[in-house]
Amino acid sequence: MERRTFGNTSLEVSAISLGCWPFGVDWWGHYTDDAARRLMKFAFDQGITFFDCGDAYGNGRAESLLGRFLQTVGRDKVEVGGKFGYDFYSDPGDSASHRERKQDFSPRFLRFALEKSLQRLGTDVIDLYMAHNIKLPQFRDDLFAELERLKGEGKIKVWGVSLGPAIGWREEGIKALTDHNAKAVQTVFNLFEQDPGHEFCQVARACRAGVLARVHDNSGILKDKVRPDTTIGASDHRKFRDQSWKIYGLKKLELIRHYASDHGMTVHQLACQWLLMDSALTSITGTLLDEAEIKEAAQSVDKPPLSQAEMRQLAEDYARDWHLGEEAHPCDLKSSLDPAGHVRSSYVPPPVLLASP
Repeated sequence: MERRTFGNTSLEVSAISLGCWPFGVDWWGHYTDDAARRLMKFAFDQGITFFDCGDAYGNGRAESLLGRFLQTVGRDKVEVGGKFGYDFYSDPGDSASHRERKQDFSPRFLRFALEKSLQRLGTDVIDLYMAHNIKLPQFRDDLFAELERLKGEGKIKVWGVSLGPAIGWREEGIKALTDHNAKAVQTVFNLFEQDPGHEFCQVARACRAGVLARVHDNSGILKDKVRPDTTIGASDHRKFRDQSWKIYGLKKLELIRHYASDHGMTVHQLACQWLLMDSALTSITGTLLDEAEIKEAAQSVDKPPLSQAEMRQLAEDYARDWHLGEEAHPCDLKSSLDPAGHVRSSYVPPPVLLASP
């Protein structure tokens, strides 16, 4: 398994990581405690050592499961990712609901949430700690100062921001890196939704930080798991996608399939390899639902890299919506600054590109 660092930090993680979100909610089906730990162990046996978790995933359930797994393999052999910001203690929500819950990014709640997470995980340090779905109006200097204090106290090693839930929040990612010295940004980033992940990688490289890609599979399209007759259930997170995502995603899939076959890999592995071509991409935090998906992603790091000519062609086709017309354009990006709350998905050069090291 390839290993990468978050910029100029000393935190090194596996290039493929296991997202623990499915163990906290039933949006992909229910995982028993034993099934969840079995998948964690299988991922670990494939060389995956970075486990991306969050306290809001099942209101602590995913953390508790990960904590029990850590006891079986040894804390020093695993890198733990954590998230904070959702006050599910006072607003527990409904496990089947997709609504946003109360958030709190005060330094006081940060410390409270961290201590609770450490207890559930059974550890005294979280390797990567991220503000969960933070928005620009919630940025506050005392929050970032407190994160630095926690790092100095040895309770966290690296901190960053995890952006969502929908794709977007370009300003949040750039400001976190350039103005507040965050060392990690997690965002929706895949071959069919390249922005703002592309911009974040440019800024992260200049600021000596790293990027985490989530939804690397374009919600199943790039795993080759979606068909024209695929039904999206009421509890499925993909119900928020419009029909263009599926209709044109499947058309795009056929247009890129030859890249995978040319290199002897699946389209899922192509999706991973395309992301890993960028040196600022530290890890793919995959929503990997079974052993086959985990193995497929883990083996992608050993597949032949794409050529620069292929990367240029993929970039050109993406910029032209794969020549499929306006309806094939990626969905709008969410924005805290635009009065409409969203902007057209497109590449926007970062405001300042610092000299790369």
